[in-house]
Amino acid sequence: MKIGHENKRTFLKEFNLYGESETVPYLCSQINSKNKLVMNDILLGAIAGDVIGSYYEFIPANTVDFELFNGESSRFTDDTVMTVANADWLLTGDSLLSVMQDYGNRYITAGYGGMFFQWLQEYDPKPYNSFGNGSAMRVSPVGWAFDTLEETLNAAKQSAEVTHNHLEGIKGAQAVAAAIYLARTGKPKQEIKQYVETNFGYDLNRTCDEIRKTYRFDETCQGTVPESIIAFLESTDYENAIRLTISLNGDADTMGAITGGIAEAYYKEIPSHIKEEVLKRLPDEFIDVMKRFHERYVG
Repeated sequence: MKIGHENKRTFLKEFNLYGESETVPYLCSQINSKNKLVMNDILLGAIAGDVIGSYYEFIPANTVDFELFNGESSRFTDDTVMTVANADWLLTGDSLLSVMQDYGNRYITAGYGGMFFQWLQEYDPKPYNSFGNGSAMRVSPVGWAFDTLEETLNAAKQSAEVTHNHLEGIKGAQAVAAAIYLARTGKPKQEIKQYVETNFGYDLNRTCDEIRKTYRFDETCQGTVPESIIAFLESTDYENAIRLTISLNGDADTMGAITGGIAEAYYKEIPSHIKEEVLKRLPDEFIDVMKRFHERYVG
């Protein structure tokens, strides 16, 4: 199938992924019997942010006081699929390109942007110089997998450049992975903020209230990664971080994934009511990969 749209929003609408249809193949509404057993042994920060944000990508929240889950309209998207693919890559050491194409084509209706969708269909895909936020949305597992910041930055570059080889695309992935690494290793918010500002040049000296007044939907790294990090920096816990980033009325699922990945690393926990709702919406395969990833890299 050939998609002529570059805009993910148009692509999703054409496939009715956010309507009332019950035929979307990747929506897993059934309750998995293993959910309660894995709730404390699974990495879900970015995935939960994606699921919660999926509904608000087209229906702006405008406030932090919104419903976290909206029935079947709250579902995992391409952000989750590629996050799991990156976790699988780190677990197996297989070719990232092959792993991403495998997951992408098996969950083909997850809502990919036009250029990435075409990349998935190619026999010998090449990076396409993108600075979209797709590199930042999928990178969270990298932030957990290495013992040093240098290794983390190198792996984030690898994760990005298979598609997003533009400097801004690589920078966005590295900034998110670095923030997760610093958060999980116990660094305070001020140190995380200073590192990101110094090494990536992002302006983090704004508040969510200030951003919300003029912010518009943006799918670039430079237009979403700083805002997502600010939401984390301003937050008081995981749920508050997700509420803040989605309240900015931007690319809600991706910003939820970015903020959620960092917040999980910093706060070390996700509320059980969020985990339970998210796990209901994931295939067994995703749960298994993220559980094994947790066992190896988080412990």
